[in-house]
Parts: sequence; C-alpha cells; structure tokens
Amino acid sequence: MAATAAADVAPPTASGYLDPSYWDERFGKEEHYEWFKDFSHFRHLLAPLLSPSLSVLEVGCGNSQLGEELLREGVAGGITCVDLSPVAVQRMRDRLAAQGTKGVDVVVADMLDLPFEQESFDLVIEKGTMDVLFVDSGDPWNPNPTTVKNVMKMLECIHRVLKPEGIFVSITFGQPHFRRRFFEAPEFTWSVEYSTFGDGFHYFFYTLKKGKRSLESNSYQNIIPPAPRINMVHEELESEDFIFRTNVDEL
Repeated sequence: MAATAAADVAPPTASGYLDPSYWDERFGKEEHYEWFKDFSHFRHLLAPLLSPSLSVLEVGCGNSQLGEELLREGVAGGITCVDLSPVAVQRMRDRLAAQGTKGVDVVVADMLDLPFEQESFDLVIEKGTMDVLFVDSGDPWNPNPTTVKNVMKMLECIHRVLKPEGIFVSITFGQPHFRRRFFEAPEFTWSVEYSTFGDGFHYFFYTLKKGKRSLESNSYQNIIPPAPRINMVHEELESEDFIFRTNVDEL
C-alpha cells in the first residue's frame, strides 16, 4: 500500500480507530489489508504452535486472510474469527463462500465481551487488535484508566476462553516494557515469552501459555530493554502500520 493510499484509509486522528463506524465504512470499501505483515512474515514463529486438532479463535479479524492461512497449515479443529464490525464479518463470509472455503466460522463479537463458553479454544490469536486500544492511551508509561480497563477486559476474556493449557498469541508493536505489565497481572496464569520479526521495523510476537506462569513472571521488574532500531525498509515506511505506529507506544 502506497503512502497516499494509506493516508486515504486512515482516520483524521488516531482516536478514530476506536470508532466502530470508521471500521464499518472502511471495510465496506476495502477488500484486504494485513496489519503487521501477512502470515508469511511470522509463519516460522506460529507454525510450531499449530496442530491439526487445534480449535482456534482469531480476535479482531477485520478482512485478514489469517483464517484461510491456518486452514492451509492443516488446522482442522475449528477456526472462529470475530470482529466488532458486522460489515467486515459479512464481507469475510461472502469471500469464504465464493472460495468454497469451509472450516472457518465468522462471528460478530466484541473482544471486550467474547460470547464463548469458558475454556473453548486451544489457541487465541490477535494481530494488531489490542494496539487499537492504545491509540489514545496518553503516557505509555502511565496509560489512562480507560485504556487500562479495556486492555484488562480484553485479556480477561481471552484468558477465560482459553483451555487449561491453551496458548494466546499477540502480534503487536507493543514493546515488552509496556505490554508485560498487562500480560503478567496476577490474575493470569500464563507464561510470557516473545520474539521479534520484521526486516527493519520490529514487530513483537508474544506467546502466552496458560497454566505455565513462572516465578520470573511473579517477580518481573519494568527494566527497559534496548528499543528496536527504527531502520525501516521502503515497504514498511509506506505502509499504514507506520502511520498507526506513530500513535502507539511511542519510543
């Protein structure tokens, strides 16, 4: 996506990403956009976590093709994709039907109030969805109370629907010294590990394993690791990810 095209779809202000009507309007026009790179860029990190029997939930699917990619990887335990936008959900349903794709269920749902039974999924994935909650968070070291409340609600929902040894994958711009304070809140039982991917502008791939919380998590201190270098390749500089990144977890 060229810089001008990215500017055309971006809202006038970062807080516009929090407006459901923005997404309805955007998804009504846009066929496909992959936030934070497509599957090929992080396949080496996600594929080892997959198996044919997994039941998977993708939170905030938008018009991503991640659900279809998981099917191609052999995931057959059921893939459910949810989004708050009924426009996005209907267009994704239409796309899957046109392709004759079966095995992906698409549902209108709020990530802050997931309509699923406790311990329903082996794997939950979000890619850029939680980052939306941070677009008007204020000081990244001390986010405003509304941001903190909503992020915790999202994580509580995900923790609830994960099976006892399930895995939550979060693909994000959020650096560990900003995200771990949420991931390692005392009410969660998951362990927290992360990797990075990206040619110059790093994206973070967090793997949280429920029931595997370590002593290190309990004693985590907010020690600032080196910030990822901002030496973006041309493709990254022109993507909407960069526009979004300038308003999220500023370095």
